[in-house]
Parts: sequence; C-alpha cells; structure tokens
Amino acid sequence: MSIVEIKSSATTLVDVEDNSTESLSDKLNVLLANYSIFHQNVRGYHWNLRGANFFELHEKFEKLYERLYTKMDEIAERILTIGYQADHNFSTYISESLIDEKINVSDGIVASKDILSSLKVLITLQKDILYYADELGDEGTYHLMSDAIKEQEKLVWMYSAYLGK
Repeated sequence: MSIVEIKSSATTLVDVEDNSTESLSDKLNVLLANYSIFHQNVRGYHWNLRGANFFELHEKFEKLYERLYTKMDEIAERILTIGYQADHNFSTYISESLIDEKINVSDGIVASKDILSSLKVLITLQKDILYYADELGDEGTYHLMSDAIKEQEKLVWMYSAYLGK
C-alpha cells in the first residue's frame, strides 16, 4: 500500500471511524471539564492556603496546578487532532464536571483531601477513555491517558501518605 493509499483510507485525522471519534471527543471534553475545575480549585488552594504547612503545600499546589494546565492543553489539542472542537467555557465545565467547584478553602488538609478525591475522579475517567481508545486502535489518545494515569497514581500514593492513609 502506498502513502497516498494510506492517507486516503483514513476516516479522520487519526485512523478510526468518524462516529467513534465523536464519542471519544465527547469523553475527552468531559475529562477537560474535570481538569479545568480541578485546576481552578488547586489554584485557589495555592492562593488562599494558611497554616503550619503553608510553605510545603504552597509549592506543591503550584506545581500541581501548573501540571494540570499542561494536561488540559494536551487534552484540548488531542480533541482538535481527532477533528473536533475543545470546549472552553466555564458554564460547560461546571455542568459536565464530576469534580465540584470549591470555594474559600484555606486549610491544607481539607485541600489535600479534595486533591486526592479529584485525582481519583480523573483516573477513573481516563481509564474509561484509555479502554475506549484501545478498542478504537487510537494509540495517541491511549498513550496520553496511560501517561496521565501513571503520573496521577503516584500522586494518589503521595497525597495518601501525606494524609496518613
């Protein structure tokens, strides 16, 4: 098969069926909504933190929200790569997110517990997308999810250890 034949046989920007990529795009947009709410929550924890562990957690929260921002960008770009538009408005994020918006959290333990819970939500959503991408033969999305899961499982362990769980 020549390169021209390969390119003409592709059904979307990635070589999976169009109706499958629409469903995948929907799942990725829900994931993006959850990342966006989580990102904003962690920024708030970073900004408003008070107490004995301020210096330690202030830095950790900053690194986390910076990493979440990078992941959000990767997810949005993946949605575009498969031929769809990434959602970008907070009204959609709030309505689609399983992670709730947090307000006025300044206690590091409360914030850390919420981070742990939010990471578990992300991992669950990403595993669903990982399995779906595998069924579709979409290696790009599969690896994006696999890398995120690996990184976040380590964070779950670290935040659990911090909280004495």
